[in-house]
Amino acid sequence: MSANDLYDELRPRAFAIAYRMLGSVSEAEDVVQEALLRLHQTLERGERILSPRAYIATLVTRLAIDQLRSARARREQYVGEWLPEPLALEPSPADQAETGDSLSLAFLVLLESLSPRQRAAFLLREVFQYPYGEVAEIIGSDVDGTRHLVARARRHVQEHRPRYHASRGQRRQLAQRFFAAVEQGDLRALEELLARDVALHGDGGGKVPALGRPVNGRRRVAHVLTAVRPALAHAGGVRFRIAEVNGQPGALVFDTRDLLVAVVGLEIADGRVQTIHSIVNPDKLQHFDRVGDLGALVRTGRRGADAPVRREGGAAVRDWGSGGAGRGC
Repeated sequence: MSANDLYDELRPRAFAIAYRMLGSVSEAEDVVQEALLRLHQTLERGERILSPRAYIATLVTRLAIDQLRSARARREQYVGEWLPEPLALEPSPADQAETGDSLSLAFLVLLESLSPRQRAAFLLREVFQYPYGEVAEIIGSDVDGTRHLVARARRHVQEHRPRYHASRGQRRQLAQRFFAAVEQGDLRALEELLARDVALHGDGGGKVPALGRPVNGRRRVAHVLTAVRPALAHAGGVRFRIAEVNGQPGALVFDTRDLLVAVVGLEIADGRVQTIHSIVNPDKLQHFDRVGDLGALVRTGRRGADAPVRREGGAAVRDWGSGGAGRGC
């Protein structure tokens, strides 16, 4: 096998580990690139590597632990709520069977509450099924200590991990109804689709207007989702394209120039939307093509919405436009 073929074979698993460790596409890509460079340098020196797969997993995990430790300080100073950078690629059947819902935004947010070494041990053992001995060697611990780390992390995750009780097809159908109700501003339909204790999370990073803290409860969340519609519609509206977001139903949100302005992921269980994650920070969307600015769109719409209302035939008329939810799906 050529060196390039070897790197191509190792890269997907390396990225899978790094992304789940860091919750950042850009940081994960940097870690993978650094790990592959070190592997290349080791091979160039003529050193023998018995298992390149184990070698790269070790490098990626250790680099990610170091990166996560430094990232923690930055995230503590982050403006508003920090959410992971979203992925909008549909997992292959093999990936779906192997890693289950470990890509979901809710799961990645939950992992943030673990220490870097706990997170590494849990992911390697519980998600990627590495033997305890290998996990211990990778994180620089003994087997007993590793078992303890994994057990504590497992208990924490099991207490808080979301459960999905519907098929992917059922979840996708509910997502289509949800985004149609958002586009239409149908408050009643939204409330019927939301769980009683639904939570709405938003990440603008201080660059785009977003929620300062999570919003909880069916009625409050429904009102927040419909409140911004008039401004967006007056600016021309937005278009929702249903997509898999981190392995769960969601949507990519585009403006009238087909620039991506938001990614929304849903967690669905028991026939209701349980959690909504909305990422509008443009820095977290840069790995997508053609990114726009939702904040500028909202400001433009609000200025237009404040303009005098025109009248036709004695009736006040204001064209809110159409966002076209679900078109192009």
